Amino acid sequence: MVRFIPYLVVGIITSFYFFPISFTFLPSSVNTKMILAVIGIVLAGYRSIREENINIPRQLLLAIGIAIIFSLICFISTDINYTNDYSYAGYIVSFFVWLGGAYTVCDVIRYVHGQVDFKVITLYLAGVCFTQCILAMMIDSIPAFRILVNTFVSQGQEFLDDVGRLYGIGASLDPAGVRFSLVLVMIAGLLANDKEIRQNNIAIALLLIAFFTISIVGNTISRTTIIGMVCGIAYFVISSGLFRLLVRYDSIKLGILFGLLLLTAVVVSVYLYNVNDAFYGYMRFAFEGFFNLVEKGEWSTSSTDKLNREMWIWPEDQRTWLIGSGLFDNFVYSTDIGYCRFILYCGLIGFSVFAFLFIYLGAVFALKEPKYRLMFLIFMFLTFVFWFKVATDIFFIYALFFCLDQFVVINEKEEISYENNI
Repeated sequence: MVRFIPYLVVGIITSFYFFPISFTFLPSSVNTKMILAVIGIVLAGYRSIREENINIPRQLLLAIGIAIIFSLICFISTDINYTNDYSYAGYIVSFFVWLGGAYTVCDVIRYVHGQVDFKVITLYLAGVCFTQCILAMMIDSIPAFRILVNTFVSQGQEFLDDVGRLYGIGASLDPAGVRFSLVLVMIAGLLANDKEIRQNNIAIALLLIAFFTISIVGNTISRTTIIGMVCGIAYFVISSGLFRLLVRYDSIKLGILFGLLLLTAVVVSVYLYNVNDAFYGYMRFAFEGFFNLVEKGEWSTSSTDKLNREMWIWPEDQRTWLIGSGLFDNFVYSTDIGYCRFILYCGLIGFSVFAFLFIYLGAVFALKEPKYRLMFLIFMFLTFVFWFKVATDIFFIYALFFCLDQFVVINEKEEISYENNI
């Protein structure tokens, strides 16, 4: 049992990064992401002093440059519009906070496992998301546990309780759905491409259990999860090897396990739907679109109807279209839609730079790691899909990839090195 303690600690640290929380006994402006970022800066500084050089991948330098340009455009927008809304004018700070936090997570994983690659980080993220789904069910079902969590964790749970939404420890609403979606795609990528995983029946079963649990319970937390579920299943089907002329044994085995666990998930869900009132409510919310399609003949949800009816709000003059109004916070335009909020804040100029950043990041990793090229193309696609529903970004996942031993291998042609300058 003792040997599992390091893995548990790594899992908690990963959750603190992926699902940041604030504590009730600390200032509300301090969260776990910031704490990990500070630790990451210290660790990176110590490593640079010890090795007497600083190595920065060129790919990361260009990403930093794009983030700086975007921040400057946002600052100019606030300046010429005489506002003090610096929500994204300080994006470069957020950029480095995510990098610092990711460095801490990967350094801890490297210390425990000896290396940090895509497989290890995906296993931890899958475990964290699975745990968040279980925690959300416990918080909703066990009042004593909910009181315990709310005593120490500050995550805006008053609002979540008022609107009747499930939440884990840091996992709630669309930010949770975005993260669940990315991890579902990563699980599909791992199952499709990692030979060691494909030869391990227990690992396959555990990953598929996590996949279906996140797909079902994750949708009760945030219906954005369904986007990742669909993309993950499509990715799995395309890359599983089941539709080639010569089908390998491990592909057949993977397909059988997937089918069996999918059938099990459906049977268990249908059973609980019919006998458990709470689960009935969860499913009616999570898959409202499917129920409306079956019962009313059209796909619709209350949230998408509201988005389409009220929230497509665009600039009303040419200047705002170009450089924005410099206003973003406090739901000032009464819209959640990412495209609208970004363009209203920093105009088409700022939004174009921001969008290019995530096209660039996806392209960099797609070219760097051909085995996972389809996954990174899906990430690029998801970025633009998420913006139909929420104003967010997914740099937190790319920050982890920049810290892996696998995707960014620095060599003399790909690094900027400042040797003996410390």
